[in-house]
Amino acid sequence: MLFHVHMEVALPHDLDPERRAALIAEEKSRALELQRSGVWLHLWRIVGEYANISVFDMDSGDDLHAVLSSLPLFPYMKIDVTPLATHPSDLRAQA
Repeated sequence: MLFHVHMEVALPHDLDPERRAALIAEEKSRALELQRSGVWLHLWRIVGEYANISVFDMDSGDDLHAVLSSLPLFPYMKIDVTPLATHPSDLRAQA
């Protein structure tokens, strides 16, 4: 099942710079791991924001929640999730 996920990150301004750098490095590593595993299909930065739009391929909403909550920056994120379904006018759906 595909999910459209919008993530906004709001790190505290007074966060220790070393902790901030470590969290960002851990987040990148986890994101790459999830992309390589095939569950994080697409990842786009939103211009001018500390935010992204992503597409995940998960078996269920519970599985998606487990993956999202495993992200090191999860405690600092506002996340909006939209389940996706095939559109009948999608060219690939015609085959």
